Amino acid sequence: MTAAQPTYQEIVDENGRTYRIGESPRDLMGRSRSWMVWLPWVAMMAVSVFEYGWGAVEGTLEEKYGWSLTDAFWLASIWAVFQAGVAFPAGRLREKNIVSAKTAMLVGALCSGIGYFSIAHSGNLVVAFAGYSVLGGIGAGLVYATCINMVGKWYPEKRGARTGFVNGGFAYGSVPFIYLFSAFLGHENVTITLDAIGLYMLVVVGLCGFVFKDPPKNWWPAEVDPIAWGKGNAAGKARSLAKNPPAVRQFTPMEAIRSGMLPLMWATLVVIGGVSLFGINFQVDFAKESQFGAFVAASSAGVLAVVNGVGRGIVGWASDRIGRKATLFWVLVIAAGAQFGVLWSGKTHSLFWFMVFAVLTGFGSGAFYPLFAALVPDYFGENYNATNYGIVYSAKLVGGVGGGGLAAGVIAAWGYTGAYVLAGCIALLSAGMTLFLRQPGRSGPGVGEGVVVPSAAPAAGSAGG
Repeated sequence: MTAAQPTYQEIVDENGRTYRIGESPRDLMGRSRSWMVWLPWVAMMAVSVFEYGWGAVEGTLEEKYGWSLTDAFWLASIWAVFQAGVAFPAGRLREKNIVSAKTAMLVGALCSGIGYFSIAHSGNLVVAFAGYSVLGGIGAGLVYATCINMVGKWYPEKRGARTGFVNGGFAYGSVPFIYLFSAFLGHENVTITLDAIGLYMLVVVGLCGFVFKDPPKNWWPAEVDPIAWGKGNAAGKARSLAKNPPAVRQFTPMEAIRSGMLPLMWATLVVIGGVSLFGINFQVDFAKESQFGAFVAASSAGVLAVVNGVGRGIVGWASDRIGRKATLFWVLVIAAGAQFGVLWSGKTHSLFWFMVFAVLTGFGSGAFYPLFAALVPDYFGENYNATNYGIVYSAKLVGGVGGGGLAAGVIAAWGYTGAYVLAGCIALLSAGMTLFLRQPGRSGPGVGEGVVVPSAAPAAGSAGG
């Protein structure tokens, strides 16, 4: 005797969008879908030390290995290139069923560990670029992209707050390491400390990845009527759907590009991504130059990371209520103002206002990431989200060069004043760009009634309804 196979139906609305209903998360993976929030969150916290901890560790590495500031931040820039650049090819491989989510996470765990092992044992820049920047970037990028897409797939009807929550782990998970590096990292313990962090990432991400699993394409939670939800008739959903109506259909990557909206999202993220990484990379150094001391510098970085992460969850929740586009605009305006505020408070040596603007910098420099992660499936659907969001997120590889190595050159030429003024102006530009975002193909607020059609090709292990 074998257990009965779960059945499903496919419902098609008047725009041609398909919803697969009838299968519960326990039918598909043997556990509730909340696992696909908590495990991605833990994994994101584990790899957060790469991006948000670098500003606290690079000074010790410069002294130990004889690297320059420019060397250190080109390492961070190239890391950002590979971390963002891997999202698109990894998404395509997942959607073609060549690479599973589990495999992507296990490879990500291994590469992330190698990233820290490499700088723990060698000061050779070639080794550091190959190990930390390339392999470490690929590893962190695989973890990031897989975790973010996993949440959106399992929560298609309420992705904003959950995407923001998981995304937040990528920031505040680094806080213990920021203080560890600032307080205890020295020449004598670099190897053992960085080895321990590499092992921590390898084990934690690997364990989380073992239970990762994607739902079938078009899957929809059995307890939610997709037609009523799409029309905003489901309880508590009317206001949210008026602000964030679902995609009218599933857009392939080429269709999303031809709509003009995917390229606009990409360009906007290029601009603000560079500003974000500039703040993350250089705030500790600017705080020290402003004579605030090592502990205050570390605290400003810790505050930036905490608010960055918590802010991602807050804006995800807010965007479900007031709209993603409006939320994104105001986040970017805040990010712009914070750049000018950090510069002013540092130049006037005002500790109170420096910490205030560190809070605003933290909020503005990360809160836009979950908004883009939710906007992409809102505009283009879930079936190709791994690829579509991978294309948008790849903008960070361009922004990473601007926010790291090029920013170091700007500081060398114009000082921190010129760099912060430029960053603030660029952030304002990105806010203006969001005003041109429009959901493709939508002429009205609802998606209409649906009809039940036969399941064309039941998935393996399932019977068509």
